[in-house]
Amino acid sequence: MYICIMKRLFILPLLVLLFAIPLSAQERYHGDGIDDALRFVPLATAVTLKSCGVESRSDWKHFALNIAISSAISAVTTYTLKHTISSERPDGTDNHSFPSGHTSFAFSGAHLLHKEFGHQSPWISVAGYTVAGITAIDRVRRNRHHWGDVCAGAAIGILSTELSYYLTPRLFPQSKSSQLSFSPTSITLQLNY
Repeated sequence: MYICIMKRLFILPLLVLLFAIPLSAQERYHGDGIDDALRFVPLATAVTLKSCGVESRSDWKHFALNIAISSAISAVTTYTLKHTISSERPDGTDNHSFPSGHTSFAFSGAHLLHKEFGHQSPWISVAGYTVAGITAIDRVRRNRHHWGDVCAGAAIGILSTELSYYLTPRLFPQSKSSQLSFSPTSITLQLNY
């Protein structure tokens, strides 16, 4: 009798899961989720580490430029595609499902975190990509995106960061030395490349 009761207790949660997941997948969007905050965590972590003096790949100027260029490329690409491709969200709220903007921003920040601080510890990279992955999974779980939407968002985020790291040193080369001097009649700034 005890074994029979245990089998029923084990089967009951499985049945609830099997039937509850498909039903919840058809629910409409209901408010904000954790993904709205999580998308900012990788980039905020990178800025925090840099602010705390952790050695990074770039100086402050190039770090800020990489953030700005990566974010701009990601946003322009994502929102151009969202408004060009008419893809209905799984919850039916609008036709701007493809690609996921939350995911592209999260993976852009995670890849920047990896590029700047991955040499310090691989766990920094793992943490950044994990948070970005949770953001993507939560977008699908909350019925806001299809899996293809979040995969495209992740690719856009990573590629936009790669492109920013390619463009930034070419558009804004690092000066090897700079010198600022004052005299009674002039101020001189010398930059050597």
